[in-house]
Amino acid sequence: MFQTPEYSRQSAEFRVQVLRFGVSDQIVAGPAEPIKTQTFMRLKLGHAQSVLEGLAVEDFDKISKNSQAMVLLSHESNWKVFQTPDYNQHSEDFRRIASSMTKHAKEKNLDAVALDYVLLTTNCVQCHKYVRSERSK
Repeated sequence: MFQTPEYSRQSAEFRVQVLRFGVSDQIVAGPAEPIKTQTFMRLKLGHAQSVLEGLAVEDFDKISKNSQAMVLLSHESNWKVFQTPDYNQHSEDFRRIASSMTKHAKEKNLDAVALDYVLLTTNCVQCHKYVRSERSK
């Protein structure tokens, strides 16, 4: 597959950010290739599961690291499944909630992080419902 220099640069930046947060070595191996949407969303799910684990054991560093990683993922081109106002709103809400989660984790506010987690999960469910609806049209 032909890759533009811009795509390769963005992909390399994504890999550096993934390494920086220590979130996955799966992506790092091999040449820069587009990641399938399903695989990409599985990464997001893995971070969300790690946040839940962090909540359960009050590991604020784990929560902060994984919520930051989710914000980074949400800026990647693989995230942009649709270019519609509704999809963009879901994405903005996701970033806002994940950023709030990071802030609350740094403040060691477990109750606020728990609420952020519920809001983030609800946002994901609503967005995936929207995507399925759009794809079925």
